[in-house]
Amino acid sequence: MLYLLFSYLDQFNFPGAGMFQYISFRAALTVITSLFISLVFGKRIIRLLQKKQIGEVVRDLGLEGQYQKVGTPSMGGIIILSSILIPVLLFGDLENIYVILMIITTVWLGIIGFIDDYIKIFKKNKEGLAGRFKIIGQVSLGLIVGLTLYMSNDVVIRYHEPVELEITEAGGIVSNDVVVYDEKSTKTTIPFVKNHEFDYSYLVGFMGENKQKWAWLVFVIVVIFIITGVSNGVNLTDGLDGLAAGTTAVSVTTLGVLAYLTGNAIYANYLNIMYIPYTGELVIFASAMIGATIGFLWYNSYPAQVFMGDTGSLALGGILAVYAIIIRKELLIPILCGVFLIESLSVMIQVSYFKYTRKKYGKGRRVFLMSPLHHHYQKKGYTEPKIVTRFWIVSIMLAVITIVTLKMR
Repeated sequence: MLYLLFSYLDQFNFPGAGMFQYISFRAALTVITSLFISLVFGKRIIRLLQKKQIGEVVRDLGLEGQYQKVGTPSMGGIIILSSILIPVLLFGDLENIYVILMIITTVWLGIIGFIDDYIKIFKKNKEGLAGRFKIIGQVSLGLIVGLTLYMSNDVVIRYHEPVELEITEAGGIVSNDVVVYDEKSTKTTIPFVKNHEFDYSYLVGFMGENKQKWAWLVFVIVVIFIITGVSNGVNLTDGLDGLAAGTTAVSVTTLGVLAYLTGNAIYANYLNIMYIPYTGELVIFASAMIGATIGFLWYNSYPAQVFMGDTGSLALGGILAVYAIIIRKELLIPILCGVFLIESLSVMIQVSYFKYTRKKYGKGRRVFLMSPLHHHYQKKGYTEPKIVTRFWIVSIMLAVITIVTLKMR
């Protein structure tokens, strides 16, 4: 809102209005505003949740100290989502297709998570929203995001191709020119290969000349899978004080850097990566999310005064997924979001192996002492702060590797 206002005022040489044209300036304002909202208003929201007795549901997991968390306010994701949306609405370009998609993602999954928390807390149903309804919501969002990115004319990859101009009478090349053109495609970035590009149409190469016509279907399916997987991955990771918020802050910071590079023609050309116009505006969204998660950590660090609940975790996971898809870095998610991936895999391995051994031997066996993985380390006697800190360190290492992949080919 303020961005559009000051863009208008800049036409009349209004003092300071031109500053709003700089992403770095608005990003700084966004971080400050997001931190202020999460720290100042977050405390008031926690008091309101306590007053309404919106606390953690009792679940006997057999873990030391778990009952100390009973009654701790949940649904703290409201703090995070408010701290993201308000600054973005103030300082973001609300006409940017990518910002619009990110706002839709935040609100959409926030509502699904809120319904899930509401059922758990107010209806006293520990299972919450039925899994099939969560999946339907995530698949629906995937369809919206995938089809929008494929069909919208505002979503393009821009190429700068050098063209050699020759004058035969002079006997050689006398100058170079550059042809700029936009391309709508289903290409994405793939790490560790020379040209860094992979087209989803390759997966339907058996269709010959019609492969490009059906590439959209593969792309949409991949988008749905990634949104569902990452969203649930963050949800599973949210089991220890500060774990999900801290790792998410690291991941979104990295994505913010990638968005800035991808949306800047000079840096994109230097690094030989895709240049996607207008994705630089996503830096504003990343800044809001950084401020929101760090501010939330003020209250969520051990011992937590509030939990984000599914209201926060489902939305945060979906935001990371859609953000990566927009800047065509979704194939880097297994590296960047490795903590969320291993948490999800630990649950899948545990459940699958338990069912297999129960069917084969009549008694289920376990690979881990408990899943998700962070509970395995709790069972081994590690303290909660130590587990969280080490997971943060791993997350930072994976973030560095993700950035390095831009030059590793």
